[in-house]
Amino acid sequence: MTDLVVRYGDLLAVAGVSFSARFGEVTAILGPNGAGKTSTIEVCEGFRTASSGTVQVLGLDPRTEQQRLSARMGVMLQDGGVSPSARVGDTVALYCSLYARGAHADTLIDLVGLSERRSSTWRRLSGGERQRLNLALALAARPEVAFLDEPTSGVDIAGRALIRRILRDLASQGCAVILATHELDEAERVADRVVIIDKGVVVADGSLEQLRAGHDEIRFRCVPDLDMQALADHLGRPVDRVGPDEYRIPGSAGADQVAILSGWLADRQLPLSDLRAGSQRLEDVFWRLTDPGAAAS
Repeated sequence: MTDLVVRYGDLLAVAGVSFSARFGEVTAILGPNGAGKTSTIEVCEGFRTASSGTVQVLGLDPRTEQQRLSARMGVMLQDGGVSPSARVGDTVALYCSLYARGAHADTLIDLVGLSERRSSTWRRLSGGERQRLNLALALAARPEVAFLDEPTSGVDIAGRALIRRILRDLASQGCAVILATHELDEAERVADRVVIIDKGVVVADGSLEQLRAGHDEIRFRCVPDLDMQALADHLGRPVDRVGPDEYRIPGSAGADQVAILSGWLADRQLPLSDLRAGSQRLEDVFWRLTDPGAAAS
């Protein structure tokens, strides 16, 4: 994708987005509401027409070669697309027959953990079960590229772990998996690469290690009334409050720095808990790039 632009009348939704997704990897597309990520993905799927720019998926133009692309592409929508009275087994079998690429309905149903719900209708499924059914339908194509919109939304802890495992297995089989999500923790657990879109442009594109490089920190919990200035003077580094009893020390997170912090707290008989030293979390990276004012919160 190169210089993608999407307009809705006078509204510029996507303002020149460029990125690529690789086979055998999970690429997470992140961004605040209204950032342009959904419009970008819909152009890739062939569901929306670009105002300008170049987009190719599997070497095909999604706009003019959508039928050829659909035969090799899996798409998981966040909701809808299934009749409320449709049964799980019949629906998955129908999709497998339409794609005719060797996927077996029973295998897919077992894979997404719906074996005991084969005869259930869509309307009787929970939100998490519907998400797992949508994933099975996306896999019916045995896709070479898969676009997944919020695949773990409304899914319980066990279901999230199952979906993460399926996505990793899908990538290991050579599929290019493109994941659009607001769940930063999920993206951090499953993604090989992250693309962050804000205000219609790409503000970050790289591996998690690349995005976090140069932004080490120490985080810990202590008493709510910690003398932050005294600690900062002792460390020779700033100390930020990020919660009622949670603190952040930006910069080097080596063992020597942790030892100095621990010693200072011990001398004052202050508690130390939830200590974490090292690279920033993806959530911190996200806020730093999309809302600098919130980076320390």
